[in-house]
Amino acid sequence: MTTTLKWISLSVFLGLTLASCDNEEPNNETETSVLSLDISGLEDLGDGYTYEGWIMVDGSPVTTGLFDVSTDGVLSRTSFDIATSDLEKATAFILTVEPSPDPDPAPSDVHILAGDFTSDDASLTIAHPAALNSDFSSAAGTYILATPTDTDETNEDSGIWFLDNSSGAPAVGLDLPELPKGWAYEGWAVIDGNPVSTGTFTQTNVADDAAPFSGENAGPPFPGEDFLVNAPAGLSFPTSLGGGLAVISIEPVPDNSPAPFTLKPLVHNIPENAEVHSALSMGQNLSFPTGSASR
Repeated sequence: MTTTLKWISLSVFLGLTLASCDNEEPNNETETSVLSLDISGLEDLGDGYTYEGWIMVDGSPVTTGLFDVSTDGVLSRTSFDIATSDLEKATAFILTVEPSPDPDPAPSDVHILAGDFTSDDASLTIAHPAALNSDFSSAAGTYILATPTDTDETNEDSGIWFLDNSSGAPAVGLDLPELPKGWAYEGWAVIDGNPVSTGTFTQTNVADDAAPFSGENAGPPFPGEDFLVNAPAGLSFPTSLGGGLAVISIEPVPDNSPAPFTLKPLVHNIPENAEVHSALSMGQNLSFPTGSASR
């Protein structure tokens, strides 16, 4: 082959090679797919906290991104771009409550919703084992009005204790499932429209963690509170709890707000002229957040 033909052949080969390279797809960008959320019942977490989604991939959590919820329950984001390879392998979706800013890249202990993917959809509930692991359909509660922490017998309707004395002796008044790490129960009395905490607890057969409004005497070994001293602004103690509400809520730990969280499995309207020292039964309030994740 002559020198001229060799150069012509080499030029044609290089031209074909460069053309082939120009037509190749770039391989330095990760392919993504969309994860969509449709969730109702979540509340505005306020400053310092946010929601974060996670998918379980090969047994490990992979973040899907952060979002907030407005005061009327609208999510700030409902679509998230996720690496296709991760999303296709995802077996479950979990929603957590996270501090903001968050110093820890791992999920917090506060898992509020979760669901397993069936094909391309996951139904999200609090009852999933990766969330609160209960639908609270067995929750029940009994309480009495009494003020055992003072000696004044004229203000007995100014205290609430979650116990059952119908047998003639004080006994456990709350039938509640054990909560997973990241959650605690809290009792409340709503007085003139103002929710006032009776304290947080994780066990129903011991006193709760606080007694800021009670008198000098020891209270019974059950969750509850006398409202006798240190009234919050706008209220006056002693008071009458009749006409208010008795509430048991489920609170994140750490707690995002001094107000009751959105999960309130037990609620009862306290009768205006409720008989003190008599057992009153609470009703269920099983309206919880729910939703779906789709890929």
